[in-house]
Amino acid sequence: MKALLTTIALATLASAAFAESATYSVDPTHTGVTFEAVHFGTSTLRGRFDKKEGSVEFDRAAKTGKVDITIDTTSIDTGVPALDKHLSSPDFFNAAQNPTAHFVGDKFVFKGDKVSEVVGTLTLMGKTQPVTLKASNFNCYDSPLFKREVCGGDFETTIQRSQWGMSYGLVYGVPDNVHLLVQIEAVKQQ
Repeated sequence: MKALLTTIALATLASAAFAESATYSVDPTHTGVTFEAVHFGTSTLRGRFDKKEGSVEFDRAAKTGKVDITIDTTSIDTGVPALDKHLSSPDFFNAAQNPTAHFVGDKFVFKGDKVSEVVGTLTLMGKTQPVTLKASNFNCYDSPLFKREVCGGDFETTIQRSQWGMSYGLVYGVPDNVHLLVQIEAVKQQ
């Protein structure tokens, strides 16, 4: 009986050693937040946010995690300065009053050993709504540059901007749906 208890205790300790949660810092040079929206039923308007930061807690063995990303809405860039100014105005992001958007994902869904979804909330313009980011790619690797593990992938979702009070142009036919694409890489902290 003593041998059995010792074996169980050793197995528990061994599994605990492999099930450690790690913290990762978002690498802003390999992380991008972009959006796409149809422009009056013709072409696709694309833009990005140049400033973002955040962290990820990730436990591959336990298949759990948490992501916390802050996006600077004043850093919007469509490549057209006049459009950036309009998107920053109270008609859309109201960036002067709401200079950040915030995503917190507290549920990681796995398919095998890969993250397939991150479920959480997006706070935009002072309103918080549920959002699920679906992974189209996910991987971890040992970075020769950082000499540490890096995890990340490509995630996407489609939101209705009116849920956050962004309703400008809906009566003129400007679509409500906005496709969000998040490319993220985060470096394991020591």
